[in-house]
Amino acid sequence: MAHWFHRNPIKASAPVSFEAIRHIATNASSSKILSDLKQSRSQLLSLLTDPANDVTAVKQAYEQYFSFLVGLVHEPSGSGESKLRKLIMFKWTNSICGNTPTCSADGVFEMISMCINVALWYTKHAAKMAAKEDITMEEAKEVHTCLRTAGGMFQYVKDGLLSQLGDISAEKGADTDGRVLEAYKMQCVAEAQEVTVARAVELKHKASLVASLANETSGLFTSAGDALKSVDDLKAGKWRKYLELKAAFYLSYARCFQGELLLDEEECGKAISALQDSDKMYKKAEALCKEYASTRGPGTTARPQEHPFFKRIGPLMKTRLDKATRENGFIYFHKVPTEPPDLELKATYGLASPQEFSPPAPAPTWVDAYAAFDASKAQPPKTTGGEDVKPVNEAEDKGPVKPAKNSSGCTIS
Repeated sequence: MAHWFHRNPIKASAPVSFEAIRHIATNASSSKILSDLKQSRSQLLSLLTDPANDVTAVKQAYEQYFSFLVGLVHEPSGSGESKLRKLIMFKWTNSICGNTPTCSADGVFEMISMCINVALWYTKHAAKMAAKEDITMEEAKEVHTCLRTAGGMFQYVKDGLLSQLGDISAEKGADTDGRVLEAYKMQCVAEAQEVTVARAVELKHKASLVASLANETSGLFTSAGDALKSVDDLKAGKWRKYLELKAAFYLSYARCFQGELLLDEEECGKAISALQDSDKMYKKAEALCKEYASTRGPGTTARPQEHPFFKRIGPLMKTRLDKATRENGFIYFHKVPTEPPDLELKATYGLASPQEFSPPAPAPTWVDAYAAFDASKAQPPKTTGGEDVKPVNEAEDKGPVKPAKNSSGCTIS
């Protein structure tokens, strides 16, 4: 997990007192649903601490909790805002802002925070799966699906929930910051596409396809990094370095396979120029790897420069550049352009996209329970200070980078 992907910490939550509205529950159904909220929330938070947990178990857990939580967001009939929405205080840390929580008595804030946490778990599970020494086709598909699912959840929060959230006292760079959510979404899509690129390389697909996919992937990482440009470096600097190095790395890949394509088309001068730019981008990626490793900030420290997929492109590019230079000196005698040719290649298939997410319907028990809450007797939630919340003790894989067992150096086979 610590090999190829940068991952920010899981969000931590202070305990939630659903008991604060127990006194307004007037029947057994309404009282029980508070117990269901507490139990299902606790179970979900426990599962999210370990990326090795089963996807099905995690999905069942968050769907169950969300089916109870939606009753704190809107009426079970869906006709309006829940009368319970602003009666319970929630406190969550932010993934790149340390241990001081954002506090809000709003069910929408809880839905946002838990959606983000589940999405972060999906990214960590995908990274855990991708780090396996012998990954099967089904496991590769799971990596791809998990990243698309996470991207869809980040998009749902950004496009569907943020506008419902009232003013909260959150610091810049918090998880409710649209820039942070955009970066997460774009990173998920880019990393899902990495699976496709690796697969295309391993199966020796046409150079035009690999070049176009790699170029698109580079652009996605660039967009993710651009979203964080105005976020404080102390919070997002390390994360942004990771996105920049991935963008440079995949541009190097794109140029390398563009060079192969141009050489096949007997455009030897342009091929040399493309391969020279591939070398330039590869060296830039190597330098960014060092900068990334030395930059302090939240999250795990990936080691992409040690990964077989990273190491493979250097010798491959050098071999192709040597061949192009040799053939140009003996056969073509083409002028080598000072600027590399435009990467006009557009991938027509294989592109990743966020998988649409929508929360489950309210649990059937809300039908009787909702009417039995007497909101007129509710007391305003206590606005206690935002004391630091203990970070989540996440299970982490810190093992060595294992060599790939295939000719391409890809981890996806």
